[in-house]
Amino acid sequence: MASRIIYPTDDGGVAVIIPVLECGLTIEQIAAKDVPAGKAFKIVDSADIPTDRTFRAAWEYTA
Repeated sequence: MASRIIYPTDDGGVAVIIPVLECGLTIEQIAAKDVPAGKAFKIVDSADIPTDRTFRAAWEYTA
């Protein structure tokens, strides 16, 4: 499973982090390092991220 880290942005969008696991960190460590402090995040399967970026501005993050 290829995973992605998602979190809500301040303007209401969704940020997607594509981790490089070969860096020696776990995906949880990458999230702790790269997600802004105080932001909720989810680790999701890459298949759950739409490949069509046409409506990316309309994506929503739900806890």
